[in-house]
Amino acid sequence: MIKFEKVSKQIGSFALQDISFTLPGGYLMGLIGENGAGKTSLLHLILGLYMPDDGDIRISGNSYDDAECEIRNQTGFVLLDQELFLANATLLNNGDLFGRYYTAYNREKLLDYCGQFSLDSGRRWKTLSKGEKLKFQFAFALAHEPKLLVLDEPTANFDPEFRKQFLHIVTEFISSGERSVILATHQTKELDQIADYILFLHQGRLVFSTEKETLTDCLRLVQGDAYQVNLLKQSRVICKEVKSYAASALVRHCAGERYDSRLTVNVPTIEEIMYYLMKSGKLDRESAGRDVRC
Repeated sequence: MIKFEKVSKQIGSFALQDISFTLPGGYLMGLIGENGAGKTSLLHLILGLYMPDDGDIRISGNSYDDAECEIRNQTGFVLLDQELFLANATLLNNGDLFGRYYTAYNREKLLDYCGQFSLDSGRRWKTLSKGEKLKFQFAFALAHEPKLLVLDEPTANFDPEFRKQFLHIVTEFISSGERSVILATHQTKELDQIADYILFLHQGRLVFSTEKETLTDCLRLVQGDAYQVNLLKQSRVICKEVKSYAASALVRHCAGERYDSRLTVNVPTIEEIMYYLMKSGKLDRESAGRDVRC
């Protein structure tokens, strides 16, 4: 569905550098990284809002140079802090106006999603709250039946109940195996639940892009007495944090690996993997790629 090959882009003083990854059809990729890591810039490249300085981008096998209309027709998006619709027009009028650019736009579907999301289709865009604007972007994206959804930090502005509904719809969206989602979010607990792939950016560089299952198979968070943690094989320790008496370590794990029974051993969350990798300083692609594989 998405393929980047050695893509670089200079944006003012910031640069995305040598980004390569693939997202197959039928999967959800979580895009993570600290503020300013380049997540939104990467999504803008996927959406064709930026063109790469170097490298190649393919969406469903097509490039923007050869098939821009087809790519845009098959891509839906929700972008944070973007005023995408006409301020004084109603939601339905905005949907009908911009829906003309999509061959599969369905007015009844838009109205149905507005109803599901507690949005009054007769309200003007400018009267919506930030969360409601994101809900309408989501409703509109779904109403033109895209093959790819590009989502930039939407859930931070959703109430807990709608967040559950959103995650359910996104999961259902990819269930056919023919559609994919890339979701940039700081709400990494959501990615623990629903992501198939994780792409980690740091300062414009790719730290890793891998199946989430690889992370859960090959990494463990070990906690306990500092003395016991210090006895772990140092060749397997990615990062260790020692406090007064207790300690914790992110370690490479192999199937059948045995640990001291006095230690607590858990599969790390995405947030914990980010924390320990950033603390370790092992954020170049070669080092991190080696650390997150068995």
